[in-house]
This record gives sequence, C-alpha cells and structure tokens, in this order.
Amino acid sequence: MANPTRTVFYVSDSTGITAETFGHSLLSQFEHIEFNIIHLRYIDTPARASEACQRIAAEVQAGKLRPLVFSTLVAPALREKMAQSGGVWFDLFETYIGPLQQELHQHPSQAAGRTHGVVDDANYAARIDAVNYALRNDDGISTRYYHQADVILVGVSRTGKTPTCLYLALHYGVRAANYPLTEEEHLVVGLPPALEDFAGKLFGLSISAERLQRIRTQRQPNSRYASLSQCRSELRRAEELFRLSRIPYLDISAMSVEEISTSILHQLGMQSDESAGKLSGA
Repeated sequence: MANPTRTVFYVSDSTGITAETFGHSLLSQFEHIEFNIIHLRYIDTPARASEACQRIAAEVQAGKLRPLVFSTLVAPALREKMAQSGGVWFDLFETYIGPLQQELHQHPSQAAGRTHGVVDDANYAARIDAVNYALRNDDGISTRYYHQADVILVGVSRTGKTPTCLYLALHYGVRAANYPLTEEEHLVVGLPPALEDFAGKLFGLSISAERLQRIRTQRQPNSRYASLSQCRSELRRAEELFRLSRIPYLDISAMSVEEISTSILHQLGMQSDESAGKLSGA
C-alpha cells in the first residue's frame, strides 16, 4: 500500500526560512512519504494568526490526515492561538527558548525576524561583496582578480561550480572564483597558465559521467557535448590533472550545494567567523 500524502505547513512571523530548514531537515529522513508543502509567512498579528489557524483547521476538518505544522513564531500569544488549529505541532521556539532562558538567566527579546535580518552590518557587507566577486569571476570570465580569491573552483562544464561559488559567498562571505576546464586545455600538460600562480587556492569538482551526461543533455540534447563518451573523456583528464597537480577535489554526484560548500571549507581548513564576516584558517 502506498504511503498517503501528508500536508505540511511552515509557519513563521517572518520569511519562513528557518521554519522550512527546520522542517525539511526532519522530513528528509522519511523518503518514502510525499509531502504537500504550504508556507504561511509573516504571521505577525492576531488577525493573521486567526486566518492561518483557520486554514490549518480546514485541512483537519476535511477528514484528511492531520497536517504537520512547523512553527518559528516568536510571540507566545501567536503560538498559543496557532496551536489550537488541530495540526500536529512542532514548535522550534517553545521547545528551546525555555531551557535557554533558564541557562542564560536572561529573558528573550521576542523580536520577530532576527534570524535572517541584518544584525551585523560588517558581516552583511562582506557577504554582499563576496557575491559580487563571485559574479565578476564566474566561469573564467576574468582571471585578473584571482589574487583576491579565497578559493578557485576548477572542473569541467556543468559540475556545479557557479552555484557553489554563490553559496559560499552568500552564506560564508567566501570570495570564490571558478575556472572551467575546456577541451583545449586538456591537451596541455599541467595547470592552465591562468592558474599557475594560484595553485594553493585551487579546489576541484568532479562528478560521475552518467550524472554529467544527464545534466548536459538537459542543456544540449543529442550533442557531442552531452554524449557519455565525451563526459567520460573530460572527467578522466580533469581528475588526472587534479591528481598530478595535487589539487584536492570532490565527487559531487550525490551532493547538494550545501554539502559541497561545507566540505570545501572543511577540506581547506577554513573556519567561518560569521560575527566578523570573514574566514580564518583552522
């Protein structure tokens, strides 16, 4: 018998990013169940809480399985109102704020939106600067500012270099450039000339040939570029370059951009210092 679909509500008094991250981390452990996701954002007044509560209650009254509700509402009054909806309630703040208050001997501010707001101007400015850097130095467009990079990602086309650079920039303030290994450069022994002075900053990304073929086929179907033989050839030569040049690298075939990014930081011994908006050697 197939597992029934469960409705999931992410409820927040702000963007809902934390509620979604919290819920997704738990639900990802139940891979055989399909979840119907509904976001209820900016529930920051009693009127909006009543409307959200009615929407959840309607799901219950329809005779369906009780919806799962992941909440990051800060205000106790709003949490109490929403908890009457009849859903199965998972409240991040109610679970942890009490014990933290006792341990820290301080009352929480109960201010909504602080998790993803601009609390530290220097940190925020550093991340925006890193994003701009990643965009200016994407896909080998320019190598002029590689001396400013914290890391330079190297790999064949469509191995996730650009999204990883942007994630590193936006979440960790890392200045990440990326350089594509083209077919012409595979004919040259050793590092491409543009990378020779930055060997210590290089990090390689690889992937299974079958996965790469599927990705490239979506972009250029029935092309030599997307053929399995071409993918295998490019990846084989790229990994030979990584090994000969002692470039650390990852096989990202089954990895998310979040996993790729944190693995790079770990392997390079880079530790994020979010309060200062920068990275330091571990």
